[in-house]
Amino acid sequence: MGRVRLEAITWDRLGDLLAERLLELKPDDGGSWPRVAFDGAPAARPGDLAERVAEALRVRGRSSLVVGTEGFLRPASLRLEYGRQDVDAYYDGWLDTGALWREVFGPLEPGGDGRVLPDLWNPATDRATRSPYVQLPPGAVLVMHGSFLLRHWFPFDLTAHVLLSPGALRRRTPETDHWTLPAFERYADETDPAATADLLVRADDPRHPAWNG
Repeated sequence: MGRVRLEAITWDRLGDLLAERLLELKPDDGGSWPRVAFDGAPAARPGDLAERVAEALRVRGRSSLVVGTEGFLRPASLRLEYGRQDVDAYYDGWLDTGALWREVFGPLEPGGDGRVLPDLWNPATDRATRSPYVQLPPGAVLVMHGSFLLRHWFPFDLTAHVLLSPGALRRRTPETDHWTLPAFERYADETDPAATADLLVRADDPRHPAWNG
């Protein structure tokens, strides 16, 4: 990643500014539902920022749906086929991308019906969630968060990457999950999300983020 100029900001202010930007966002394909990604390692907590932005949209009168990719992991029999700590499987095979296309992105394409499934599989119980579909009104924003989102060619209209330096990523990742760290190194090398994303948020110090907006 080349040198990027970042400005200090508070999380509250960041949520407000992002919500204001999303109010003006038009889907690139001419559809009715803007789609936004908050990408980052679990330790970077991109879901917290996604929820903050969704709340800022709500108080501005705009509907949204927050979808975390942890609700679209494959069953354990498929995720863990090569063992519980297989880095390649974690990187390439844990996420059920087909289900995301079918249940989330497909209904939001031009001419789609806007009926989105917010989650499909509970990885803790290894059972289907059986959540009901959510009907998104025209103009409602899909706010997705998760890891490795920028390598799948998902049709996002705006992407933000929550970045941790390698040292911060290691410190803030539980030791039991340190085996996943090589997958994030590979992601940085192959996809360079810090440069690929439309917006970059640096969160090495969780109390004092910075961004390039």
